[in-house]
Amino acid sequence: MFDDSPKRFDRIVALLIQLQSKRVVKAQELADRFEVSLRTIYRDIRSLEASGVPIYGEPGVGYSLVEGYRLPPVMFTREEAGSFIAAEKLMQTFIDKELGAHYTSAMFKIKSVLRNSDKDWLSAIESKVIVQRTGSKLFNDAVPEAMAVLFESIADKTQVKLQYQSFEAEEVSERTIEPVGIFHDNNNWYVFGFCHLRKDYRQFRADRIQGIKITKFPFVKEHGALEMYLNKEKEYPTTKVVLLVDKKISKYLENEKKYHGFISQKNVEDKIEMTFLSRDVENGFSRWLLMFMDFAVIVEPQRLKERVLELLETYKTGLLK
Repeated sequence: MFDDSPKRFDRIVALLIQLQSKRVVKAQELADRFEVSLRTIYRDIRSLEASGVPIYGEPGVGYSLVEGYRLPPVMFTREEAGSFIAAEKLMQTFIDKELGAHYTSAMFKIKSVLRNSDKDWLSAIESKVIVQRTGSKLFNDAVPEAMAVLFESIADKTQVKLQYQSFEAEEVSERTIEPVGIFHDNNNWYVFGFCHLRKDYRQFRADRIQGIKITKFPFVKEHGALEMYLNKEKEYPTTKVVLLVDKKISKYLENEKKYHGFISQKNVEDKIEMTFLSRDVENGFSRWLLMFMDFAVIVEPQRLKERVLELLETYKTGLLK
């Protein structure tokens, strides 16, 4: 019979480490991470308690270690240490300057507890890993502390004042917001929150923040989870678009099609039928389509055909002037 004792031992050790990482950890969170049942987690918790680990559990809340209980520094495996290198390179590219400095400081502390052989191993690969930035800058260089301030605001539930340059407006406006969360989408960072000026929830692109300052005023609203609001955003009205695209051009659309609501595709003789759910047929999708219109046929909707003809007529008029 298969003996899973080593596997269970590793899980219990990892469980104890996770209990040290947060003030309160829910049993379901542990079950999801280790892909076991709640019953198994309860059994593991009892095993830790039996070994003398002081764990406090409250029904409906979760588990926590009694204040003051600490274990000796944790040793990292070589594989875990290697993952830090990849994470550090990504962080240096995809977060703002101040948060990047904090992360680098944390990395020095992590590296300080590694074995000498593992330090040498990391040094050997560190310069061989490069993450290149694509597109424009993700943050305004004049506001290097944006992410750090937003993190503080979210944790303390304190309002933030922004100097913000919106896409439509020429002037910078001042916004007081209650940040709900931060997310990365389409090569940009956004903060989603309740805007006191608009009296509604809005999202603000990080690179358009011209200034940021945390205030002493607490949130005046109770906010749901960020994921809930983002899921609602996905419910925005869409229009089904079906195109027949030449196979020889389809491969060049791989990177861009996902930004235009791509859903699925299938082979239809010598072409590929692509289906989209577009949120902006009138401008965004129609103008993108013009880039490869000579290799595509619009199956539906009729309005997209009409809009493309309108744009072509406008271009023609401009060229003949």
